[in-house]
Amino acid sequence: MALTVLFVLLILFLLFGVPVAVALGLSSLVYIMMSGLPDVLLIHTMSGGIDSFPLLAIPFFILAGHLMNTGGITTKIFTFARALVGWLPGGLGHVNVGASVIFAGMSGAAVADAGGLGNVEIKAMREAGYDTDFSVGVTAASSTIGPIIPPSLPLVIYGVMAGVSIGELFAAGLIPGLLMAFSLMIMVAYYARKRNYPKDGGIDLCNIWRTFKDAFLPLLTPIIIVGGIATGIFTPTEAAIAAVCYAMFLGLVVYKSLNWKHLVRVSIDTIETSASILMIIASAAVFAWILTSNQVAVLLGDALLGMTSNKQILLLIMMLMVLAIGLFMETIAAITILVPVLLPIALKAGIDPVHLGILVILNLMLGLLTPPVGMVLFVLSDVSGVKFSQCVRATMPFLVPLVAVLLMIAFIPEIALWLPNYVYR
Repeated sequence: MALTVLFVLLILFLLFGVPVAVALGLSSLVYIMMSGLPDVLLIHTMSGGIDSFPLLAIPFFILAGHLMNTGGITTKIFTFARALVGWLPGGLGHVNVGASVIFAGMSGAAVADAGGLGNVEIKAMREAGYDTDFSVGVTAASSTIGPIIPPSLPLVIYGVMAGVSIGELFAAGLIPGLLMAFSLMIMVAYYARKRNYPKDGGIDLCNIWRTFKDAFLPLLTPIIIVGGIATGIFTPTEAAIAAVCYAMFLGLVVYKSLNWKHLVRVSIDTIETSASILMIIASAAVFAWILTSNQVAVLLGDALLGMTSNKQILLLIMMLMVLAIGLFMETIAAITILVPVLLPIALKAGIDPVHLGILVILNLMLGLLTPPVGMVLFVLSDVSGVKFSQCVRATMPFLVPLVAVLLMIAFIPEIALWLPNYVYR
């Protein structure tokens, strides 16, 4: 009875727009009171849920992304990407994707990509005569590359929840992220041919070299982060701190584009974002404990395994579950709720937890591009001045290549597992 009340209350709270952290916490509190458990259990479990060293990476990666955006480093990245691939038909569309790949190695957040690079990209594409729907669609779709290519905030949270090596998850995300970029560039080429989009000038090796030199130091960021983790120089958490220090060095010393007023504003934004994420994780820890103590995952796993023992079919069922949750729930909250349920099922079915992590995060990225809770769409609507409904229609065609990549990774696990197996195992 108490468990039924828990789910009913959670659904009602979410439908009425109650913040996810509050909805999880209140419904869990009601369950605890109905079960006759001590109230202090709520606070104890919440504090235990965020008492994790790897979670320290979250505020530092967020801060690094804010520093990159505020310091004008995103503009240097876009300029270099423009010189590098702008000569292709539909050049600025390819530039959009290429810049997202580079920025992914710095921020690890789709919303940061959409809010930072999106403003620069859409403005440039409009000035060059590209259709608004194409500009918004490719910007939205390419922003989802950020949480797949390392470093990645969602992968950090998944690693903590699942007890999986974050270094292995980072390695597993590299090839799928590049595949996403390649598939989106194929889509851009199709649109360029269909709508006769222009090239952004010809190949200019001098310009490529000049913009590369200007962007060289920012381009070292992903090498420092990923290379440092892969070689064991520092942990993912220490890598996040290194990224912040390097971003501050670039902004304050090299480019002198940051001042103390910028740092105060960026710090406040980081505190607000980090607090909301950690509050969700803390509340979800109580919810996950309730599900575990009631063996919900075990019962669901037995039911699914009773239906089929085919690993691919089980993966498809789980991906549909993730997609359904992702349509209505923010990424971080979805991860903290889904992992305790899906991980035991995956382990019973012989599915690698690293493989599962990449599939879950990529699936949830699709949720960022779909209503009603498509956060990237809301950000781009604000940045571009385009109505939310128009952003939805513009983005729909670009879901096709992303879904194709998701299915490839689901049915060919080696795409995600080859690199972590080579580096770590």
